[in-house]
Amino acid sequence: MTLITFFILVFIGLSAGVLSGLVGVGGGILMVPMYVLFLGLSQHNAQGLSLAVMLPPVTFLAVYNYHKAGEVDWKLALVVSAFFVIGGLFGSKIALKIDQLTLKRIFGGLMLIAAIKLMFFSK
Repeated sequence: MTLITFFILVFIGLSAGVLSGLVGVGGGILMVPMYVLFLGLSQHNAQGLSLAVMLPPVTFLAVYNYHKAGEVDWKLALVVSAFFVIGGLFGSKIALKIDQLTLKRIFGGLMLIAAIKLMFFSK
């Protein structure tokens, strides 16, 4: 790993962590495009790396802050978490069977839909 690559990884990690803690957005929205653009990873590699980075210990401190403020409903979180694991299993199997260009288009389309909704249709 070169020094430049190391600093790019530090920047991506800090940016995704701040965004995730600030607005609760999964770091993948930021990390996946940055891995592709700045490191030249394939869409599949970028998504796999994003998931690996977001393993439970990574979010512990951010969740702890929200928990201390009384802003986490643990019953809801546990139900969603259990099914998130199952969904992640099936979603990753599907993603690995899709060609990279189609996967990029799906990812970009979802980001675009979310951006338009947030920008123009939020109350």
